[in-house]
Amino acid sequence: MAEQRASRRRGQGELEALVLSALQEADGPATAGWVQERLGGGLAYTTVVTILTRLLAKGAVTRERAGRSFAWTPASDHAGLAARKMRRVLDAENDREAVLASFVTGLGPDDERLLRELLDRPGSEGDD
Repeated sequence: MAEQRASRRRGQGELEALVLSALQEADGPATAGWVQERLGGGLAYTTVVTILTRLLAKGAVTRERAGRSFAWTPASDHAGLAARKMRRVLDAENDREAVLASFVTGLGPDDERLLRELLDRPGSEGDD
């Protein structure tokens, strides 16, 4: 029985992705209750609030006061969130050059070409 429950558990990253996807679909700032309903109610309200709070600490969402609660908004679109994750991974490594070299050598020709074009754009150096 415990094995069945464990196999249905989702990892923190998966839950964060689900919550972020729900927020991306909202027409504007959304409450934790709205996110919970959007996800089908399978998560406890407190779990949704915990995930949103973790996402806030990571800079992935913002919040504003909405009565006695908060309304939550993604800090950026899907591409921006993916870039933020990539930057966090890179920042956690000691040998940035080795990590970047490994990443670039693993790119396919189309992605390599696109990366070169992006790096050659004016103003691309030092942009965050």
